[in-house]
Amino acid sequence: MLGNGEMVARLVLAGAMGSVIGFERERLLWAAGLRTHMLVCVGACLFMIVSAFGFSDVLGQKDVVLDPSRVAAQVVSGIGFLGAGTILLRGETVKGLTTAASLWAVAAIGLAVGGGLYVAAIAATVLVVGILAGVKPIEERWRDRLHSRALHLTVKAGSLSIDTLQEVTGERASRVRQFVVRPGDQEGVEEVTIAFVRLSQTSVAAIAERLRQNPSVLNIRLGSEV
Repeated sequence: MLGNGEMVARLVLAGAMGSVIGFERERLLWAAGLRTHMLVCVGACLFMIVSAFGFSDVLGQKDVVLDPSRVAAQVVSGIGFLGAGTILLRGETVKGLTTAASLWAVAAIGLAVGGGLYVAAIAATVLVVGILAGVKPIEERWRDRLHSRALHLTVKAGSLSIDTLQEVTGERASRVRQFVVRPGDQEGVEEVTIAFVRLSQTSVAAIAERLRQNPSVLNIRLGSEV
């Protein structure tokens, strides 16, 4: 039977680990923040303690068999309902998947602490925090390169061609997805749209700066995603 001191220590440790992960979510102002992650971790830990040690007084009776994994399995599936509450659909964008995954991971950490697997729980906490805080800048930088961006130019008629654009873009010419030329509102003027794919905002801005140096370019602006 688990001693009272050990039991309390496991619950406190679970709450501390949940707070570390919850603080990272709280920093980004997500609905499931510090308290939610702490409660999930402590609750999962308590479920594991009850599952493993809460029925020891009936084990000696005839035909009584204890399966400590049953309650833990219910936590794994049950936490999905709480995680689903953090997922929001805004237009065509899904928000909250990472927070839902962090709740699921926190529940697993709580189960590990409740089962006495301290090393695994601590290692998982460090990994989860590293994934949430450290990998995000890399992910955002990669996503930024995958976005399609456009340059909208007003030029003198017949002054800007594919060959001219290739000279300006250089090795980035393969990133040009569209090159559209339309008659402008005024005579002798054309409206040109150049769309780039898998090119960062900084690179597109550099190309725009080179185009501005061309005397035939009357106006240029950096568009949003296309």
